[in-house]
Amino acid sequence: MKVKVEVTFRMGGVSYRGHRWEDDVLVFEFERLGDAFIQVLSKRVVEEEVEREPAKVLVELRTKEGGKIFGTVERNGAYYAEEP
Repeated sequence: MKVKVEVTFRMGGVSYRGHRWEDDVLVFEFERLGDAFIQVLSKRVVEEEVEREPAKVLVELRTKEGGKIFGTVERNGAYYAEEP
């Protein structure tokens, strides 16, 4: 099955790194590791083929300062998230 996630980030410079399972939770991994980024909303859309339906979908953003994990909202078969 395909899982589509659309994430709005607060700054540019975000790269998609892949996904992983944590039990029945699917985590989409992104990173922003440089020193300077443009302060503009940046949207990323990722679609992955996975072997089962997730109970929940999360987004992880790694940065030089650490990282954040935030949830998604499912609408019309896709998952949406916004960087807090």
